[in-house]
Amino acid sequence: MNQYYVYIMASKRNGTLYTGLTNNLARRIYEHKNGLVEGFTRKYGVTMLVHYETFNNINDAIRCEKQMKKWKRKWKTELIEKHNPNWNDLYSQTTE
Repeated sequence: MNQYYVYIMASKRNGTLYTGLTNNLARRIYEHKNGLVEGFTRKYGVTMLVHYETFNNINDAIRCEKQMKKWKRKWKTELIEKHNPNWNDLYSQTTE
């Protein structure tokens, strides 16, 4: 069974946010952290994984990502702080 992840990354606490979707969270975050992905995250130094959700159905994951991308920044911040109040980098959880 495949798993899909919708994730939010930040440059720092209350910094620049990025929302993405992947089927391999550890690999994708590694790419962001090491500047292997051209574009927004590399340009703005967005390297901290601060939130992620797991899905078994790709359509559910796509729907969630599209909704989150439309959210106000305040809503994303509230979601992060509900589950990760200290804005810890959750990357180590993806590699265990």
